[in-house]
Amino acid sequence: MNGLIGKKIGMTSVYTGAGRNVACTVVQAQPNVVTQVKTEDTDGYNALQLGYGDAKAKRTSNAMSGHFDKAKTGPKKKLVEFRNFFIEKELGDLISLEEVFKEGDLVSAVGVSKGKGFQGVVKRYNFKGVGDATHGQHNRQRAPGSIGAASYPARVFKGMRMAGQMGNKRVKMSNLEIIKIFPEENLILIKGAIPGHKGAFVIIEK
Repeated sequence: MNGLIGKKIGMTSVYTGAGRNVACTVVQAQPNVVTQVKTEDTDGYNALQLGYGDAKAKRTSNAMSGHFDKAKTGPKKKLVEFRNFFIEKELGDLISLEEVFKEGDLVSAVGVSKGKGFQGVVKRYNFKGVGDATHGQHNRQRAPGSIGAASYPARVFKGMRMAGQMGNKRVKMSNLEIIKIFPEENLILIKGAIPGHKGAFVIIEK
């Protein structure tokens, strides 16, 4: 699996050759540094660990500082492991955007969705609610309704759709097309939306 770590900048729109306006997500993917090389002999599988984003040394543990010193690089904020990387790289090498992706490729984007906090069933699961305020209904428009049966099964089944924490989960979007690449600015335009807030780390996989 090939890929890079990037940062979500925001969204924009571009015109395609057919004259259609397409919404795109802008991802900044500066060159990733190889912080660890795993092989069959040492780890049982082949993989590259990539680092992205500079971190403060005082906020980095001694163990991780030694890990980064071995790669002859500074502390990084985000580390991601990619198995069976198609490019042969050594410890401390940089992997640029144009080495991995090209325009027209279909990729997957992995990120953490925006946290919505504690939400009810109408917003969380698109429940309709009672919808009628008459006939004895009082403050029931957004209520979930019945959540179980009676003496049997005498419990609520796991996975019942109820109010609770919404968002702030790892989400993967597949088959997203790369519309445009700007290697000078290390920017990549990906068709459609990508999970996460502005400035969030995004994993682009090919």
